[in-house]
Amino acid sequence: MARNRRRTAALPLRKRSDLSTATTASQPASLAAAELDCYREGMPPARKLASYQDVLDAPANMLAQVIHGVLHLSPRPANRHSVATSALGDELGLPFKRGRGGPGGWILLDEPELHLGADILVPDMAGWRKERMAKVPNDAFITLAPDWVAEVLSPSTAKYDRTDKLDIYARESVKWAWLIDPVGRTLEALRHDGEHWTLLGTWRDDARFRAEPFEAIEFELAMLWDDMADPAENDTENDD
Repeated sequence: MARNRRRTAALPLRKRSDLSTATTASQPASLAAAELDCYREGMPPARKLASYQDVLDAPANMLAQVIHGVLHLSPRPANRHSVATSALGDELGLPFKRGRGGPGGWILLDEPELHLGADILVPDMAGWRKERMAKVPNDAFITLAPDWVAEVLSPSTAKYDRTDKLDIYARESVKWAWLIDPVGRTLEALRHDGEHWTLLGTWRDDARFRAEPFEAIEFELAMLWDDMADPAENDTENDD
């Protein structure tokens, strides 16, 4: 005896081309396109990208940055971080900002907020040649990419400083970057050649050095650490 079989109507398959145009009043075209990209990659739809409003809403005691659409919050840096940044500004300011004992011609700022496309970055220092930015705009942030940046590394931010942020600086044609490690007491100077970052040199401890774009002056690296207590004397300091 033949078994009874339940017959169901076949549902029509939707073409991928249909997905690209299938939008409703509650689903704008941009969202549909994003979901289509996720469909093609076999991933769930992308999450909402962080914005400037997320930076404004961040706690006042945290440093907020948007890196590749993700909000990054980090605590204020340890004292050794501030010592290195302040000392670097002291050394560069007179010869390159004021032109005293050096060529001048630079605008140098501590922790400027940079809006570079959808990314919002706060390097520890940044510099613009005055032929590109003669005066600092009277705004809360700067949209013109700098010529040079310095990142003082900390345990919580080093991996982003060395990867994602360097990628963004390269995309925005920032030509030079210095990476300073106040724990290891090293400085790395990098130059972007249009395609890749090239390591110009690495110095440590109390070395004397010249590095682009400030090679007109020879510096003593020890000036970045001279005011720091020996780590062995204080092991309770915040690692950030």
